Amino acid sequence: MDASTPETAQENLEAAYSDAELRDAMELLFFSYRDFIGEPDAILGDYDFGRAHHRVIHFVGRNPEITVSDLLGILKITKQSLSRVLSQLIREDFISQEQGSKDRRQRLLSLTDKGYALEEKLSAHQRRRIAEAFKTAGPDAVDGFYQVLLNMMNNPDEFSRHETS
Repeated sequence: MDASTPETAQENLEAAYSDAELRDAMELLFFSYRDFIGEPDAILGDYDFGRAHHRVIHFVGRNPEITVSDLLGILKITKQSLSRVLSQLIREDFISQEQGSKDRRQRLLSLTDKGYALEEKLSAHQRRRIAEAFKTAGPDAVDGFYQVLLNMMNNPDEFSRHETS
């Protein structure tokens, strides 16, 4: 096998860090995600919602008038799974659905006032947690954090930074 084969490239990548270091990173991701999602999970439970509802609320909030098709592309879930969650969020007035002005077959999704209030409630603790971690780690570590996460994504082009306010 020469150095250009995928197996050799993978072995070279993994050889840069020990098995223990890689597993430690995996555990850190697990523990930080568990703690990051804990409070929103409790809030979602008050509404009989789950994490799928949270993801939909987040991405519709970040992308007003997103099409159902684009949301499916971001979430990488089936139409059936999205339909169940989306129907409930629309029925309970967290998300509005409008026809596209150019293509009336399109369904454009946006958060309602009630949806924005829930999104704010769900993300407040998470934003505070990230802000504290960023402040403690410093700007160079934050840049490194972004790079690590982007390099873990299958398609980093899916992410684009939003304007800061």
